[in-house]
Amino acid sequence: MILRVSTSAGRLAFLAIAGLLTLFLSFYSIRSAWAEHDASIGTLQGLESATRLEPGHAENWYLLGRYWQYNLENPDNEKAVAAYQNALSFDPHSAETYVDLATAYEGQDDVADARENFLKAKHAYPLSAGISWRVGNFFLRQGELDEAFEEIRQSVAADPSRGAEAFTRSLRVEPNLEVVLDRALPPNPIVYVDIIHDLADERQTAMALQIWDRLVHLQPAPSLGRNDLYPLVNALREQRMIAEASRVWKQGVALAGLADLGDPANSVLWDGGFESGFSNLGYAWSFPANSHGVEIQLDRKEKHSGQQSLRLSFDGKLDISFADVCHNVPIAPRTSYLLSAWAETRDLTSDQGVRLSIRSSIPGAGATFTPEVHGTQTWSQIEVPWNADAGAREAQLCIVRLPSDQPDSRIRGSAWIDDVALIPQAPAQPPSPSTSRGTAKP
Repeated sequence: MILRVSTSAGRLAFLAIAGLLTLFLSFYSIRSAWAEHDASIGTLQGLESATRLEPGHAENWYLLGRYWQYNLENPDNEKAVAAYQNALSFDPHSAETYVDLATAYEGQDDVADARENFLKAKHAYPLSAGISWRVGNFFLRQGELDEAFEEIRQSVAADPSRGAEAFTRSLRVEPNLEVVLDRALPPNPIVYVDIIHDLADERQTAMALQIWDRLVHLQPAPSLGRNDLYPLVNALREQRMIAEASRVWKQGVALAGLADLGDPANSVLWDGGFESGFSNLGYAWSFPANSHGVEIQLDRKEKHSGQQSLRLSFDGKLDISFADVCHNVPIAPRTSYLLSAWAETRDLTSDQGVRLSIRSSIPGAGATFTPEVHGTQTWSQIEVPWNADAGAREAQLCIVRLPSDQPDSRIRGSAWIDDVALIPQAPAQPPSPSTSRGTAKP
């Protein structure tokens, strides 16, 4: 509809009304913008100015309440309570305002009003992980564990990143680990892994193993990554709990989808064919990308079996002593093993090529070596029998190159290693008094 004004007086009146309306809207827009600006400053003066300019704006009162409650220099819970109550008079459905008001009441030792407002916050936003967390912690402080654990469990279910903190807080008031796991935490792999990592860092391995056992028996089976395995395995190894470390590693790589890498069924060495892509953690191969003029990398073009092998490329500048590709392996003491590998070489100079060494991970243990390979050779197997020392629970095997006896014998060329295996044969016979084993070059 088009409004038509036929007289000059009418048109003037219409323009006057339009002008007044424009001024009215401009005033309120400017006032609202001014209040928003003052509130954004975050100072007491700015927040009080915002509440004067926009007294019906709940957010301004809420921010003023938080200022009084959390101001480190001059906190005032009474003023905070008054500001929150004003905010709720304009927005009675704000869960955040209720929970901060409840915290302010608790700070005044007014537990009854604190409880009432925590419950109002929960009613206003029952699915909020943050609200459930704060309500649960209130019940935890009051010693009401049933209510506390229910709320904390809901919070962690919605936000698994809270799991490790929830575990620590709950365990302070309920020392029974099983009760905490059953009642305060959801059976979530993310939650369990985070807690295991924290416990492993603190070397609380017995507790970490209990949670690990829960993790591996979850249904459906969880899918783990490489970073989920090594903290607990490394902590167990440091405490010489080798059997437990080996068990965790085997279970972990199975849950990571890496249980079947083509290794011989009876080999105690994991990933002898370098198939996993794991390195430098737990019971995986450990090696840098480059070391002492040797380039070390996985090679998909040359391999004895599977998808890839390990290639060592020597730059020909040094007669180096090299032992930087290694693997720690759980073993049984006083047991005979056969160490074997497949090797290929191309234009590998000097009389000392590459070989494997193995020794028990105990002080003073000597090394045993396979034959070396150099020159240009197609894939051939190298192997050596080895007896584990009494008291040994781990062995370390390495790919090595020993210095040459010949003068100015710099090594150049490439070697490939694949399908390494360490297979138990039988319990070892005690060595005769005349038998000795050392670290000298074979």
